[in-house]
Amino acid sequence: MDDGLPAVLAEAADGRFPPEDGVVTILPQPSPRDAGVIGFTAHAVIFTDADPEWVRRQLPAGDLSAPLGPAFLHALCQATNRRAGSIDMLCVAQPLPGQPPLPLTALGEVAAAAGADHPRVRRALGYRDDVRAWQAEGGIVLLGRGVAGRMETAIEVDPAHRGSGLGRRLATAARHLAPPDEPVWAQVAPANAASVRAFLAAGFTPVGAEALLARKA
Repeated sequence: MDDGLPAVLAEAADGRFPPEDGVVTILPQPSPRDAGVIGFTAHAVIFTDADPEWVRRQLPAGDLSAPLGPAFLHALCQATNRRAGSIDMLCVAQPLPGQPPLPLTALGEVAAAAGADHPRVRRALGYRDDVRAWQAEGGIVLLGRGVAGRMETAIEVDPAHRGSGLGRRLATAARHLAPPDEPVWAQVAPANAASVRAFLAAGFTPVGAEALLARKA
């Protein structure tokens, strides 16, 4: 994988995945911020600036679950002074032409009070660049540049509006709002079944599992 993590992601977005060979690929971090593990089917990709030989010594031979296991993630965090986030479902969709399927109001600069007061926006600012946010009645949708510069989205539905299909419409809106020439990525907590259903209904395809290692403050 000579072109690094961006090439891995570009191929996965096109449905071309690493071989199902039980191998762990170790790549340099695409930026000082971005470190973590992506698990594909019978193949893991670890992107870190830690010594590759040290990384391999932490992984039991033949254990396909080890790269996303608590023991390895803890060891890698200790060695790199980072903290592991949740293990998310990583999914992707191609952009859609036309207007979003619901009325949206752009928040403008997310540093403005209307955006920065929202917990979903605050979290996005810690993991993404060029964050943009739009509000709908009962929810919010965001886009920003995340891991390896990929276009990422996140949504949030207010409690009073859950169960109405708004999550699906917000996730679909992200595909309309994204640049027309690149895929849109989303990291979804598997335990959040409503969010999983919303992204799948909006046409997002699961490609793997991902754990990001954030820098400690």
